[in-house]
Amino acid sequence: MNRRKPMESAMPIHISIFEHPEFSSMLASQPYAEGVIFAVASAPEIPMPEEWMPWVIEQSGSQSISKQQADELADGLMKQLRDALDAMRKQAALLPAYCQWSQECEKRRALCDWLKGVLTGHQQLEKVWQRAWHQGGEQGSDLPALAERLTRCLKLFSTLAEPEQALANAPDNKRSTLHEGLPKLFVSLPAMLQEYVAISGELAGHLPNQFETFQSE
Repeated sequence: MNRRKPMESAMPIHISIFEHPEFSSMLASQPYAEGVIFAVASAPEIPMPEEWMPWVIEQSGSQSISKQQADELADGLMKQLRDALDAMRKQAALLPAYCQWSQECEKRRALCDWLKGVLTGHQQLEKVWQRAWHQGGEQGSDLPALAERLTRCLKLFSTLAEPEQALANAPDNKRSTLHEGLPKLFVSLPAMLQEYVAISGELAGHLPNQFETFQSE
């Protein structure tokens, strides 16, 4: 019986795109990339894949892939986006389980990288947020209150993404208090991620349309 061997690049359903041997070297680290994807999923208006996917793909002139591989890579990244959207829709945990706080730099690296991805994604989508901000103002949203809430979220993300830098920038008389308070800031992170998503939803007004669009693809 002649059995045709499956193509090597076919990605098993049970593994993520970051675990695939052919694609893992093409992508940024899983925590960073998943942080970027979280920011994309959280945006008031989700950009098209061709806009955001390059943010998580490592650029290398020596790498060339086939159309089939490119399609599989895109499908894998879209699955990550759909999973993030699904978690938001279900109000499930938004912070990956591998993101944990520790006083030791190496043990909190995944958390820091994930938050750096979130902040990078937010920065890349700044025009999207500004457009939604303008529309929200026209619709009567309380923009000063939203701005204060968003600033609070981003400040927390930034502090936990680079705690050493945050401590270095803190006034001398507040540095010790900040250092002791970092674990408590981490405890508040899940709620602040929900807040970040809620702010986006208030600005966009119709995020369910985006859930339906990207979950149906």
